[in-house]
Amino acid sequence: MPALEVRATGMLTTVQDTGRTGFAALGVGASGAADQRSHALANRLVANPPDAATLEVTFGGLRVRARGTVTVAVTGAVGPVTVAGRGAAMNAPLVVPDGAELSLGTPARGLRSYVAVRGGIAVEPVLGSRSTDILADLGPPVPAPGTVLPVGPPPAAFPNVDVAAVPPPAADRLTLRAVPGPRDDWFRPHALDTLFAAEYEVTSRSDRVGMRLAGPPLRRTRSGELPSEGMVPGSLQIPPDGEPVLFLADHPVTGGYPVIAVVHGSDLPLAAQATPGMRLRFVRAGARG
Repeated sequence: MPALEVRATGMLTTVQDTGRTGFAALGVGASGAADQRSHALANRLVANPPDAATLEVTFGGLRVRARGTVTVAVTGAVGPVTVAGRGAAMNAPLVVPDGAELSLGTPARGLRSYVAVRGGIAVEPVLGSRSTDILADLGPPVPAPGTVLPVGPPPAAFPNVDVAAVPPPAADRLTLRAVPGPRDDWFRPHALDTLFAAEYEVTSRSDRVGMRLAGPPLRRTRSGELPSEGMVPGSLQIPPDGEPVLFLADHPVTGGYPVIAVVHGSDLPLAAQATPGMRLRFVRAGARG
């Protein structure tokens, strides 16, 4: 069977799929691709089922060598892609001959790229998913140089799109829709007005767990702490310093800091592509930014 031999991983490369749902009551989060939209597109381009595992590559730097000829697609963050040293297209099926190397350079826009290979990355699933949960240290090990990733049997369908026309990730500013609550009553009367009027900056203290934001602090009216309660992707949790943390794919399943609002689920793929230094603005869901 074909395989991909990892030569370099860049900042972070993990195996991801649509996640392991149904285990939150046991303290196990869903994890999965941070940008589910780009993950799904990569799979569609090589005719994989939506839940096939891909490689999620943070800020480029991935190099893999094909063991056997494979068909791949690269989506998400926009950056240079080469096959056997020659420039190749993003958002399109690419043939990587046996022994050739696929390489992803540093993206000019966006943060996370997705590499789908026809047949899917066939590492062993854990609790029904091939996703690597960084926070819980659950799922397939993080690939390192020398790791050989098996590729599954090709699907019966064949790719039928030459190039997918998709807009690039935002360059410097991003607007995300959010629903107030469930704990907005823990904050001063104008805290929500501040959240929906101010701009926040994505800091370098961000990862698959959450995105730490710098900006006007959101002050509480209560000094105590909540008992731990369930958290969902998109939660805007407010620690004591008042600066929001936006929970992403590997967020904890419970938390004790109050959540002032929750980002709309269909906007989370946009958030997953936000780079440090980018400016974020939140608008009430249903409003236009």
